[in-house]
Amino acid sequence: MSDTCRFGIEEEFFVVDAETKAVMRRMPQAFFDSAKQRLGDRLKGELLQSQVELTSSIHSSFDTARNELKAMRGALGQVAAEHGLAILASGTHPTALWATQRANDTPRSDSVMHDLQMLGQRNIVCGLHVHVEFDDLSRRVDVMGRIMPYVPLLVALSTSSPFWQTRATGLMGYRLAAYDELPRTGLPELFRSEADYDNYISLLVETRVIEDSSYVWWAVRPSRKYPTLELRAPDCCTRVEDTLAIAALYRTLVRHLIRHPEINANLSPVSRALMQENKWRAQRYGVHGSFVDETRRITLSVRDVVAETIDQVMEEAEALNCAAEVAHCLDIATRGTSADGQLAVWKSALSLAETPHDALRAVKTWIAQETLQ
Repeated sequence: MSDTCRFGIEEEFFVVDAETKAVMRRMPQAFFDSAKQRLGDRLKGELLQSQVELTSSIHSSFDTARNELKAMRGALGQVAAEHGLAILASGTHPTALWATQRANDTPRSDSVMHDLQMLGQRNIVCGLHVHVEFDDLSRRVDVMGRIMPYVPLLVALSTSSPFWQTRATGLMGYRLAAYDELPRTGLPELFRSEADYDNYISLLVETRVIEDSSYVWWAVRPSRKYPTLELRAPDCCTRVEDTLAIAALYRTLVRHLIRHPEINANLSPVSRALMQENKWRAQRYGVHGSFVDETRRITLSVRDVVAETIDQVMEEAEALNCAAEVAHCLDIATRGTSADGQLAVWKSALSLAETPHDALRAVKTWIAQETLQ
């Protein structure tokens, strides 16, 4: 195993009108062509025309990753501004209506939309994906299972989707409530071996249910394209530093579990049920909630779980030279996530706005500004 556990980051963004911050139902081709010329293969279209994705290079250092993420966001924002547009980094768009969304005209999008029908149109959400590289698929399947108890924590730290279709949802992270409507999402099953995982994938492919494993969209999965274990559960983070913190924590957890195969080696159906419960609690309460601890049979605040997890992986973080990024997760748990910021802006604006829509416009403006900080 390479101890470097190289990593890559993918961020999804909403493309919006610069003045109103309303989501674009059709991708402006001139903007996309200009951005593609500027960013090359790092820019990709998404399932829906209102979204784009930025893909980082492969990194061993968070300093270089930070520079690249900021540069990519800055370049995309600059090109957007030149076309009367802006970009928003958040799990959901506060006012976008799913019924008006249009899919991209590509063979894969056509295939996915044919299969998903209305669920595909409702998939107007933006996520953060983190790839961590290590060889041997069997170990990736093993670590996929053993890292699942940490997924709710990574979800809580990333929450940026408290609004859906002009309404405050009451959840800090509504995105997964919408995204998990899709098949083959949520937490993966507790596969006991690579053979079990291969059997599941091959059955779906052989019976023509899916074309390949890239149509399995679990919260964490072995990547088909890269020799990585891909985290897919988090909301897209509005702030770059939060993105880097979550990526760093995930990377150190992967390395820690590789080096300590005994950790979470005996997860049970009860364990998985509790992971589901904690995932829901992360979506509902964000960093203000608590998680059920199976071993101690108590609940612990998210902040306490963050602190304990950081202590657990700090040796790995120091070895990977990302201790500061991992420590930033405790700052997120203390000051709040993007969802907290959005709700604070909304509540403040409601007292001054003439209409509720004006308050939501203030939220969208705040997201746009924070996206490019």
